[in-house]
Parts: sequence; C-alpha cells; structure tokens
Amino acid sequence: MPPASRDLLGHAGRPPHPRWPGDARLAISFVVNVEEGAELSLGSGDERNEPVHEVNRILEGAPDLCMESHFAYGARVGIWRVLDAFDAFGRKATFSSCGRCIAATPILAAEPARRGHEVSAHGWRWESHAGMEEALERAVIAATVAAIERASGQRPVGWHTKSSASVNTRRLLWEHGGFLYDSDAYDDDLPRILPGAPPGHVLLPYAFDTNDMRFSPGGGFVQARDFSDYCIGAIERLLKEGSAGSPKMLSIGLHLRFIGRPARIGGLEAILEHIANRPEIWVARRRDIAEHWLTVAGAGGRA
Repeated sequence: MPPASRDLLGHAGRPPHPRWPGDARLAISFVVNVEEGAELSLGSGDERNEPVHEVNRILEGAPDLCMESHFAYGARVGIWRVLDAFDAFGRKATFSSCGRCIAATPILAAEPARRGHEVSAHGWRWESHAGMEEALERAVIAATVAAIERASGQRPVGWHTKSSASVNTRRLLWEHGGFLYDSDAYDDDLPRILPGAPPGHVLLPYAFDTNDMRFSPGGGFVQARDFSDYCIGAIERLLKEGSAGSPKMLSIGLHLRFIGRPARIGGLEAILEHIANRPEIWVARRRDIAEHWLTVAGAGGRA
C-alpha cells in the first residue's frame, strides 16, 4: 500500500502550547475578504460569469449585471459598515484582498491600511488556483503583491487562495519571497511551520464554518444571530480548552457583500461585544499571529 498523501496525525491530541501574549487562552483572527471587482465576469473580459452571489444562478453568453451589482454593494457600502464596526470596538483585522479589485478601487486597501488593519493577498481574480499553469500563477502572485503595495503603501506578507491552491502555490510564494505566512489549509486550530519551509514562513489555518459565507444560498445562516451565535459557540468552546491548558486560534471569516448588509452587520457587532474587555482573548491581525508563532518556534515550539 502507498503511504498517506498527507499528514492526518497532526499533534495526536497533544498540541504545542502557543504561549499567546498576555497568557491569553484564545487568539482570534478576523479576516475580511475583499473580492469586489475580482469576481469572474464577462463584463470584465473573463471567460464566464461568477454563478454565486445572493442567489445561485448561471448566466451564459452575456454580462451578468445583477451579479456585478451584488458584488458592488460590498465595495460601495459594506466596507464602511465593517470598518466602523471594528473602529467602535478598537479591534484590528486582516483584509484579505484580490489584486484586481484593489487595482480598480485602491481605496479598498488604502482605507483599511490607514486605520491600522493588515492588507494581505487573496489572488488576482477571485478564483481557484488548482490546475493553473505555473508561469501564469507566478505572474498572478507578482501582480497581486504589486497592486496591494501600490494602494496601501505596504507589501502584503500573507496569502490565501480562493478554494484550492495549486500543487505549486506554496513553492511559488516561497520563491517570490517576502511572505510571512499563507492560509491555504483548514486542518487545525493552531499555526505550524511546514517541513521544508524557508525560515520565517508560517502556515495559519483558515476556517469555512465560522464564516459569513454561510449567508449564501443554502449555507445555513439567515439571521445575524445565526452567525454570531455560531461563532460565539466556537469562542466559548475554545476558551474552555484554553483554560484546560490547550490554547487555540480561531479564524472568523467576513465578506463585505455579506456581513456588510444592514440586517447582518449586527452579527459582527454581537461578536465584538461578546469579546470586549476580555483579557483572556487576544484579537490580532494574522501577521501578528504569525510573527508570534515564529517566536514560539524559535523557543522550541516548532510543530
């Protein structure tokens, strides 16, 4: 029998202690996905239209003006509600941004950066990289980094691919240089350093369950409290594990066009209210978590 193609053992029930700052029992990373203008669209010269927005619908042969308008809501309206919510509670997030969207509307990176948030890279178009030709993927990474750096004044140090990365993505990130972390994994509650990774590169797992993408059709979230109740449940469970000596990390995913709607923004505000003034929780940008993990690894916490 051939060996397993991937590590399914993990920490075997004995994860390393992350030693979060302030002896926190949980690290929370809010990730705001900025994709507006990077969705596939015949109107933007792409090969097809994006089929998923507030409804599941495939329009072929013509630009989908309905889909384009749904995405535009996030850039025109949603981002300001999201930014104001974080400001109201004094919290910082990571804005995971598609290069094409930032190139077309630079303020979507410039304003989060001005307010102290991290702006990281989320590909050029909002698309999977699985099967992408290597030379094209190399160019996509370079173009995305350049667009974000021009708009925000800061070189992005994090990467996350929509859906599946290619078998080359991580190696190409390493070859490009300058990346502190990538989030192309969903298999753990803690960061780790991969075998063969260059010095200074961390894998920060992401999550699709504690994510407002589940407001999309059939995703299970309808009311704002569906999202906040689910995320708060995860927070309290992980705090319980942290108090038993096993602190973890939680990613909470947001999208401007989803959580930025007036009936949904209260879900984010409820989470921020729930974790306010709780020193046992460390809310941090992803780059801060990766930098901390490197200090843990350097002290013998490599995992």
